[in-house]
Amino acid sequence: MLTEFKDLGLNKRVIQAVEKENYTTPTPIQKKLIPKMLDGRDIVGTAQTGTGKTAAFVLPLLHRLEEGKRRAKPKTCTNLIIVPTRELASQIFQNIAIYGKFIPHSKTVVMGGARAGAQIKALARGLDIVIATPGRLEDHLSTNSISLSDTNTVILDEADQMMDMGFYPAIRRIMEFLPYGHQTLLLSATMPKQVRDLASEFLIDPIDVSIGQQSRPIEKINQKILLTDRPLKKQLLVEILTGVFKAIVFTRTKHGADKIVRYLKEKGINSTAIHGNKSMGQRQRSLDMFKKDKINILVATDIAARGLDIDEVSHVVNFDMPNIPESYVHRIGRTARAGSDGIAISLCDNSEVLYLRDIEKLINQKIPREKVLEDGTRKETFYDPMDDNKFSSPKKKRNSRSRNKNKSLKEKKLNKLNYKFDNEGKNRSEKINKKKKRVKKNKNKNKNKKFYSKLEKIKENNSSEDLSDGRNNTRQKAGRKKSFNKQPKASDRPRKKRV
Repeated sequence: MLTEFKDLGLNKRVIQAVEKENYTTPTPIQKKLIPKMLDGRDIVGTAQTGTGKTAAFVLPLLHRLEEGKRRAKPKTCTNLIIVPTRELASQIFQNIAIYGKFIPHSKTVVMGGARAGAQIKALARGLDIVIATPGRLEDHLSTNSISLSDTNTVILDEADQMMDMGFYPAIRRIMEFLPYGHQTLLLSATMPKQVRDLASEFLIDPIDVSIGQQSRPIEKINQKILLTDRPLKKQLLVEILTGVFKAIVFTRTKHGADKIVRYLKEKGINSTAIHGNKSMGQRQRSLDMFKKDKINILVATDIAARGLDIDEVSHVVNFDMPNIPESYVHRIGRTARAGSDGIAISLCDNSEVLYLRDIEKLINQKIPREKVLEDGTRKETFYDPMDDNKFSSPKKKRNSRSRNKNKSLKEKKLNKLNYKFDNEGKNRSEKINKKKKRVKKNKNKNKNKKFYSKLEKIKENNSSEDLSDGRNNTRQKAGRKKSFNKQPKASDRPRKKRV
């Protein structure tokens, strides 16, 4: 049995850094993944957040750098880690710095929101490890700022989130730049179809390493649902956060996150927000203040749900229920990390009950519920809100006689309609032809009436003129045709005398 990091075959300097962080026993994902990665096999890993997945692939990378001691060529990288968000890229960068403090290595983060010039300078020297987001990495590949021709290991972390964010085409294009024979690790919390397709296309005879049930929350998280009306949510949030040392509040929108921060500050609760509209510098400053306990409450959108690895987060509050069931698992995974306990409270209003059902179906368990009344009192309940009159009307019992009567009435109506439509279908072409003939007749009648009425007026005024002259006069008065001087025919023209 592999009970300690010493038994995994890692380098002494790597083990020294791990022990300095007071880690002695590897987690289940680390026990399974590290030996397989050191063997050089392609791996498909499935594990939830908070299980030590990052260290499971970072430690073998540092082991190889120390054992190989081969410097990267200019504009190349030996190891590439691709992640969906900037927060996750920064978090992995910090983990590499912690575990690699006794191993000389070079690394950088390539991501949007930061200056491209500094990244180009770092890439020009050649690096041992590059942590990148797909969009910015593609930009550098298109400008030849980086080459992947000497890359030995590629790690796709949080692959399912990258698929959700629409990075599937970008990942496929990036993988085409890699040399033959490289090692690929695909790590994900869930296994949707696009992730499976990616694995079957680019991984060669991969080993499956899965820990626990997919999309199952950590058992040490105490989950609770508060069923309430939307206007009461802010008041409930203040009650939950009062006296809490460190908590993360998740919202569905960026605008909603900013509104919650303003409301909490009005109530005397120090908080800050991170979301996509914030610059990378602002997001990093907010995270640093939260980690250093200068701010107790962090309000975030789903973009940060997988990029946050912060200890001592006691509470996670879902102010808005996530519309993607998998996001619920990733949100509440921000608490109960490193073996500690955690509390996850979700505020669910009437419009979000369907999301709650999907979440319970995904995690295969019923979450304890409390109904919050208008006066603020709470009552434990086990009923399904979808059975409430607000969402579905109760079915009325009918007698057999009334059912038979309704059936007979419906049949009569249908027979009448069918008879009517059949007759219309048979005579439809005849009716259309008749209509066309009527229209033509009416047009001709109208034309003749107009002409003869004008002709009678002309006869009264000019009784001595002929019918043809009358017609010409009517045309000139009506202005339908303009009179032009006709040219003489060729036969009427005088011929020139021959000289």
